[in-house]
Amino acid sequence: MSRTLSRRDILRAAAAATAAGTLGACSKNDDGADPNGVVTLDLWHGQVDRGKAAIDALISAFNQSHPNIKVVGGGGGVTADSMLQKVTAGLAAGSYPDIAYIFGSDLASLTKSPKVADLTGQLKIDDYWPAAKDAVSVKGKVRAAPALLDSLCVVYNKKLFAAAGVPVPKAGWTWDEFVSTAKQLTNPAKGVFGTGWPGVGDEDTVWRIWPMIWDLGGDVVSGDGKKVGFDSVGAQALGTLDRLRTDKSLYVDPKPGSEQLYQVFLGGRMGMVATGPWQLPELKDNGLEYGVVPLPSYSGKPVTISGPDTWTVFDNGKAKVKAAAEFVTWLADPAQDIQWDIKGGSLPITKATAELPQWKQHSAATNGLDVFVTALDTAKVRPTISTYPQISQHMGEAIASVLLGKQSPADALKQAVDKCNQVLAVPS
Repeated sequence: MSRTLSRRDILRAAAAATAAGTLGACSKNDDGADPNGVVTLDLWHGQVDRGKAAIDALISAFNQSHPNIKVVGGGGGVTADSMLQKVTAGLAAGSYPDIAYIFGSDLASLTKSPKVADLTGQLKIDDYWPAAKDAVSVKGKVRAAPALLDSLCVVYNKKLFAAAGVPVPKAGWTWDEFVSTAKQLTNPAKGVFGTGWPGVGDEDTVWRIWPMIWDLGGDVVSGDGKKVGFDSVGAQALGTLDRLRTDKSLYVDPKPGSEQLYQVFLGGRMGMVATGPWQLPELKDNGLEYGVVPLPSYSGKPVTISGPDTWTVFDNGKAKVKAAAEFVTWLADPAQDIQWDIKGGSLPITKATAELPQWKQHSAATNGLDVFVTALDTAKVRPTISTYPQISQHMGEAIASVLLGKQSPADALKQAVDKCNQVLAVPS
């Protein structure tokens, strides 16, 4: 059996790639063009397998059609999880790429560096899906281009539902119904869990709770940005997780990356899991009979989260910034976007791409993909503020403590709110 791919695989940087030949070409004093007028761009894309094949093909096509720009991909030599640290170290040393694949949740903190280019007015930002547009905007300025777009929905195992005699979920269901369904699906004798949740307290643990917070009328931070926006509703969201834990219907993944959680689901021992479109190729490869449904809600109104990742451009001279903006704009054009979406595992960056016959054909052939695209209409993104990583850390600690039964939802929330408010009280 061939190895299946998780989102982590798709986004993981090629660890075997080296920085040789890339770092030396980057200089903060280099305007970018050689004597022949050709601008060389170093791109740390960090893709492997399907993603690498897709971006390499696009780079080749771009280089052929743009003789005055040469994009060189593959530098960095780190995993995507470590790209922020790698780039930060490069910025400190004065040697950094022209473009790097940066997680959306890291963008705002990275823009503290003056070497992150301001792309305002250089990109066709109004063409992007609203979630993608919001994810690359920091303090009203465009600080990156969207690289990957996703949304969070619930994927369920049809066979386990049938075996338990439980009706499959439908759009418009509630979190109470989710909890009840998970309990009915759980079968300790067969090692079957109703659902699962990452339990290490990292961003994968945290981003799944924000749709619950938004649905309850809360937010990550308040409108003025001086305090958290989940202090009055967070206990209810954490309480839902605590109910799943108390019912023993929740598999808590003890390792980073959620790979173990997804393996339990792929192995037919989990009824439902909140995940994104990156999981669908794996499900298909494993022959799992599955369905996809929007996230449940408290209010009855659909809401989800999108976690766009970005192509962040760095200032290595005006010529390079201009060329980099041209490259990432070209990538988002429907003719190229469709190739990346189908081969690399992204949802369409623009609605124009979603209207292409190629995408409609791909969507029709991929069970449940249309549910993820439709969810983009109600998708929100995490705030693009430099303090978000610290807020995530404290919220992650609270979620993990509830999942492991170490604290009550109320106590865990209070601790997280106090710590996060201290972070927000310090001017950024």
